[in-house]
Amino acid sequence: MFRSKNLTKKNIKNCLKNINEKEINILIKKMWENYGRIFAEYPHIKNFRNDKLSKYLVINGQGVLNEIIEKKKRVIFISGHFNNFELMAMHIEKSGIKLAAIYRPLNNFFLNKTMEDLRRNYICKKQIKKGKSGVREIINLLNDNYSIALMIDQRVSEGIKSKFFFRDAFTTTIPAQLVKKYKLEVVPVYIEREHQKFKIYYNEPVKFSQDDSIEKITEHLNKILEKMIIKNPDQWIWSHNRWKL
Repeated sequence: MFRSKNLTKKNIKNCLKNINEKEINILIKKMWENYGRIFAEYPHIKNFRNDKLSKYLVINGQGVLNEIIEKKKRVIFISGHFNNFELMAMHIEKSGIKLAAIYRPLNNFFLNKTMEDLRRNYICKKQIKKGKSGVREIINLLNDNYSIALMIDQRVSEGIKSKFFFRDAFTTTIPAQLVKKYKLEVVPVYIEREHQKFKIYYNEPVKFSQDDSIEKITEHLNKILEKMIIKNPDQWIWSHNRWKL
């Protein structure tokens, strides 16, 4: 706990300039309160799925999803672990888009099995395990006109060093690779908690040139992620060793 607290403070200070000690402590308190709410909501995921999501969600950018459906486009949805992040994939799938979500298995084997079942049954039916084993599955699903969703805010040892809040951080290159290989557009998605509801924002698709390098695309997406985090810094988890090299 002590180590996590120190790391959290260090990360916040390095990323959010001109923030004082009092503001940092308030941010950390709100961050843990927020994640406590997320954990408390997991037993109710079934209700989120089966009820009308409009009871819980306010959607900005539904037209982006409608265009994907109408034109039968394949895209890459990218986001981070903001608030109740599970609701983003749930809403995309319930909107009628064929979606597969890439996930990183939990370290706890028994808890991971429960989480995988929960996600397949109520959040997004197609779940792809992050890593080499999931590459073939991604290709097969893209060939079947599925879109891919993944979080880009976690540290991945198989990624590349890319600027993230002024410092190098190992970052996934999956979106950039799919952009290069399949000429896909990237749709940034963001969720925030506001009172008793959640707001989901679907941004306009980002189109990259085939001349853009893996490194350039990856850094551009990190910049988008930074803006999402700054919007509500207390709704992102700061305790991970994101900048470990």
